[in-house]
Amino acid sequence: MKGLKVRTFLILVIIAVVLIGCENTKSKVEVQDSHENTTTETNASKEVSSSNPENEEHSKIGVPPLPSTYQELSNLPAGELAGFKHELDNDEELLNQLKDLPNISSKPTHDELDLFYTKLLEKVQQGFQGPEEAINQLKFQSIGDPNIKDPRYQFKDNLNVEILLDASGSMAEIIDGKSKMDIAKESILSFVSELPKQARVGLRVYGHKGSGADSDKSLSCGSSEIVYSMSNYSDQPFKQALNKFSPKGWTPTGLALNEAKKDLEKFNGENNTNIVYLVSDGISTCNDDPIGAAKDLYDSNVSPIINVIGFDVDSKGQNELKQIANATKGIYETVKNQGELQKQLDNIKNVAEQWKEWKAHGEQELRIKKVKNELSIFGYVTEEERKEVDEKTDISFLLSKFYQNKLMDNEAFDYLNNKNNEYHQWIKTEIDQFNQELKALNEKSYGEALKVLEDKYNVNTQ
Repeated sequence: MKGLKVRTFLILVIIAVVLIGCENTKSKVEVQDSHENTTTETNASKEVSSSNPENEEHSKIGVPPLPSTYQELSNLPAGELAGFKHELDNDEELLNQLKDLPNISSKPTHDELDLFYTKLLEKVQQGFQGPEEAINQLKFQSIGDPNIKDPRYQFKDNLNVEILLDASGSMAEIIDGKSKMDIAKESILSFVSELPKQARVGLRVYGHKGSGADSDKSLSCGSSEIVYSMSNYSDQPFKQALNKFSPKGWTPTGLALNEAKKDLEKFNGENNTNIVYLVSDGISTCNDDPIGAAKDLYDSNVSPIINVIGFDVDSKGQNELKQIANATKGIYETVKNQGELQKQLDNIKNVAEQWKEWKAHGEQELRIKKVKNELSIFGYVTEEERKEVDEKTDISFLLSKFYQNKLMDNEAFDYLNNKNNEYHQWIKTEIDQFNQELKALNEKSYGEALKVLEDKYNVNTQ
């Protein structure tokens, strides 16, 4: 019996040893398989990352690229803080407007700093104008030249100018001691009083009824009135027309453009040179489609030239008004005071004087003027240079505020300042090169110069 117990014990020991050995072997196999799988995954990962290292670098936080051409730069909308005032004693309010920017207070990577810069730039981006603006300026300043292929820029027997004036409540705001509306009225009166007697002028206002209250929105958004019908200028009736309205309510820009089409419909583009100037200080606040309305007017048999003046306008207003001008291949200009507004209206006066000369001497005697690189023609180049300086200064100022308030360290501050300097040096170089191109065209006729610009920038014009 005792021998049986001993044999049984030995058998159990042998079984235990075998089981332990199998378990160890299984563990080794699992470890090896795991190592091989890990190695395979690592190699695959290396293959993916090595195929496009630039994508790997930027895909983590998605840094959008900065513009690389002047056309791309001009497509960027004006930022919500474009042209903000440098309030040195109000850091808290200023930084609060930038609270949604990425946090870079703790050892940020270069990618994180690049993203921060891009987002900051979006906030203060100036509304740059591209080569198309130069072409449109050139066409307008050379209106009447026989070399112009677009018939709407050729002088006809009649010249008609209609001004669409925003009379919404915001036009009551004060600039240099005067309301924007009073400034606009004075500038318009000065302009029309110097037009050639043969030219017709019209004045339409919109948003001049009701108030800015929600209860008056329907009334105000339906208000647009031709206060001086298209006719030759007469002093007293025009002054009386200016006294008929004051700034009141909402801004039905689309309605005004649709009504302007009716004002001009009897002045067919075949026999009339028609110019429309829209003067506004903001976006349309009614449920209309100002861009579509502008396009309908532009494509009508009136065939007008449509230019837009943004009067002391914010970034949203700039973006919408610029779209109206772009949709009609017109000129958009931002003005901040009476002098700048008067200067823009004087551009029409200069065209009217050329038309008067054309009428007096006949088209065959109209001299083909050389393309002059003067502020009256290429003034926007100077404006672009101002925008570059302002934008660079604004960003430098904001970076210093972040640094002073310990929202970034010294290394981040230096990196972002260098990036800002390099980016705006690129913009400056682009502007300088384009300015040189314009100067080189100074001795060419209008037709030659326009063709060079269109060929270079591949701009489709009618």
